Amino acid sequence: MNKKVNLMIIIIFISFIFVGCSTTKENDIMSNNNKINIVTTIFPTYDFVRQIGGENVNVTMLLKPGEESHSYEPTPKDILNIQNSDLFIYVGGENDFWVDEILNSMGNNKPQTLKLLDITNTLEEEIVEGMEDNHDHSHEDDHNHDHDHRHEDEVSIDEHVWTSPKNSILIVKEINKILSEKDEKNSNMYNVNAENYIKSLENLDQEFRQVVNNSKRKTILFGDRFPFIYFAKEYGIDYYAAFSGCSTETEASPKTITFLINKVKEEQIPVVFTIEFSNGKIADTIVEATNTKKMMLNSGHNLTKEQLESGVTFLSLMKENVDILREALN
Repeated sequence: MNKKVNLMIIIIFISFIFVGCSTTKENDIMSNNNKINIVTTIFPTYDFVRQIGGENVNVTMLLKPGEESHSYEPTPKDILNIQNSDLFIYVGGENDFWVDEILNSMGNNKPQTLKLLDITNTLEEEIVEGMEDNHDHSHEDDHNHDHDHRHEDEVSIDEHVWTSPKNSILIVKEINKILSEKDEKNSNMYNVNAENYIKSLENLDQEFRQVVNNSKRKTILFGDRFPFIYFAKEYGIDYYAAFSGCSTETEASPKTITFLINKVKEEQIPVVFTIEFSNGKIADTIVEATNTKKMMLNSGHNLTKEQLESGVTFLSLMKENVDILREALN
């Protein structure tokens, strides 16, 4: 049973609940001590909301800690959480292929939404030299007929917009604006929290810039997907990788692996990167053949249960990336 069929079954099930539901959104808010209910799909926006809203918001992340975003499917509980929220924040890329159908099924009961691709500076997905060009567009096949007009040569927008601190700042500003509009009496607090957080993101931007500007090399290599195109373009970093950031593939061809091994040797690249929740097999093969070091650069898409419980934040993950990148480029 494919994701399309699973999704339609869930929508039909949930639609009966919507019809029979007599509670209003206002009553739902009152039952939560007047807190604003916000649902986000991924960790960066989850963390942005809690940093800005503090104790005045109830924020839920749909992607479970430790779950890989490309395999996520909404559950009936997830859909009910969205319907009962005051704001639903999602990325809007191919991984969110299910969102439009879910929101349409809610009719007038759907919440206010914030789509990250609509408020940030976006880039097209990129296939660089040596990269597998077999991007899995299976989600397109799962779309309803309204999306069937796509042409084969139509480009995809890379969805990992938050990997650029400047895009993260745009997202924080929009979240602050919405919170302030929904809860005017606490708008000063939201503004102060957002201003402080933006300063931290600006400092992060400067740290990354200094690391790259003062580095010996400007090229990185991933034996993995590459969800850092916004990051790379922002700081003038060249890269090689096995797959694009939005690919669902995990097995690279011998041709791709050989290309990456040769690039490591030719350009004397000392570090082979992986990303969070990767099995690391491709990187391991390259490292073994080149006697280099394997390191992990975190895109911040999600984190483990242990990290969440220990208070890890988006900024702390990015601060670790600063140190890791400094080592890799020198």
